[in-house]
Amino acid sequence: MSENVACSVCLKPKAKLECGICKEPICKTCAVFIEEDTLAFLNPMPEDFLTRTFCPLCFDAKVQPTIDQYSSDIEKAKDVFVFYKTENKESRFFKRTDLVLKVKDIADREEALLRLAYQAVKANCNTIVDVDLISEKIRKGSYQTSKWSGTAHPIDADPRVLEKRLK
Repeated sequence: MSENVACSVCLKPKAKLECGICKEPICKTCAVFIEEDTLAFLNPMPEDFLTRTFCPLCFDAKVQPTIDQYSSDIEKAKDVFVFYKTENKESRFFKRTDLVLKVKDIADREEALLRLAYQAVKANCNTIVDVDLISEKIRKGSYQTSKWSGTAHPIDADPRVLEKRLK
């Protein structure tokens, strides 16, 4: 982008950035930025959102509704019922689907579980069963960390039945 391009919002001649959606030139003052982890669980990330720089019009029209929906789905994922593989007595009567949810190389166990629950919400399910989380120790000299991977089956169960079984 050349040095003397006018910003499409304020019309000042110092637009060095470009909107990720409409590709119009914008200046740093007018640009709206989103953090890298704002849509962390969204997979795959829409191509338009990869630049994370937007003009105010595109942000309000396309990015903000996506962020609102994403936040809503994350809140729903926090309320997903979870049955681990070891809890087969509680979950044995649930009809399984062929869909298998998978996560791989996640830094935290709780995040891996939340990612599985988020995928279940995106599949219009409210429960994950046969959850199997596995950690792998990674050593770099004297420093040790873990990577978590896991699988689960999403199901759409009646919440009243789930409440009775959990009591």
